[in-house]
Amino acid sequence: MRLAIFLVWVVLLSGCGYAPASYYAKNVLGDSVSTEVVISMEDPQNTVIIKDAVDMAVITKFKTALVSKKLSKTHLKISIASVLFTPLRYDTNGYVITYRTTVVMRIDRIVGEKTSPYSTHGIYDFSIEPNAIISDQARFEAIRQGAQKGIDSFIAQVAAQGANSK
Repeated sequence: MRLAIFLVWVVLLSGCGYAPASYYAKNVLGDSVSTEVVISMEDPQNTVIIKDAVDMAVITKFKTALVSKKLSKTHLKISIASVLFTPLRYDTNGYVITYRTTVVMRIDRIVGEKTSPYSTHGIYDFSIEPNAIISDQARFEAIRQGAQKGIDSFIAQVAAQGANSK
């Protein structure tokens, strides 16, 4: 019975022309992409974290090759607009126990001489012990997760653009 339901589901999805977001995003970006993250002088450590998150997203989510700028069809230039840590929850003594990290990025998609700007942000919530400070490890992980979610938002924007151009 489960196999029959699964087969019906597969036939319906393939019959309606369903394609994943990465398919449409790859149509916009092409087969080869290069990335560049503009280093923030205020917080260069965050730049490295975001560069790694961007590169991982290009490889895993766009399903495309990461190449040098000279060999790429599309170049993504990412700059960090801001990284914010906002208290979300407090314990009964008034100590912060949950923070929200918001990573705001500007991404320029450059193809030849044409530049298309995108603005994106990613949000990540995390907990800490009461009356504790945010450790470097927790901070880096929060920024990495926020950047990853910002890249997911960028993928959705590019996929929508790719779907509308068909």
